[in-house]
Amino acid sequence: MALLREAGLEPGHRLLDIGCGALRLGHLAVPYLDPGHYWGTDASLALMRRGHEAELAARDRLPLDQLVEDRDFAFPGIPPDIDYAIAFGVFTHLPADRLPPALAALRGRCPHLARLLLTVFTAPEGHRGPFRQRDGVVTHPDRPPYHREPSAVLADIQAAGFEPAILETMLPRGQVLFVATPI
Repeated sequence: MALLREAGLEPGHRLLDIGCGALRLGHLAVPYLDPGHYWGTDASLALMRRGHEAELAARDRLPLDQLVEDRDFAFPGIPPDIDYAIAFGVFTHLPADRLPPALAALRGRCPHLARLLLTVFTAPEGHRGPFRQRDGVVTHPDRPPYHREPSAVLADIQAAGFEPAILETMLPRGQVLFVATPI
């Protein structure tokens, strides 16, 4: 929540939480945002519904139909007026070829998006094998948890029509925070 608020998220904005799982962020965002302004996607509808039941104090602020099962980053049923999106710890577990179509689909689905925050693990430019992150977790170019060269992530973000930036925020497990602002 702190990262989103620093990025400008206000209660009247609409937030899309990509890969929201059991509402780890949602249980904080839903009470902060105006009712009905949080949307979540995840590969598991059951996990999101479990989070809705177990994590939310005011379930009426988040209609169940705003939790959308989406394995392919197609964002079905997500409204076009989303202002902010976050994908925290999603692309650390997916191959590099999943990011470009997800970014393109998000850009197409949400033309009013002001900012996207996403995390990935990075490795030095030209590094080809396993890489030990700051906190000791070992990431890989070819299996989970995945890492990528920063220049490749920046290029994917830019190719999807966003201005990319890397923030120096210290994140869990050595993840790197990228901010994508529509051009």
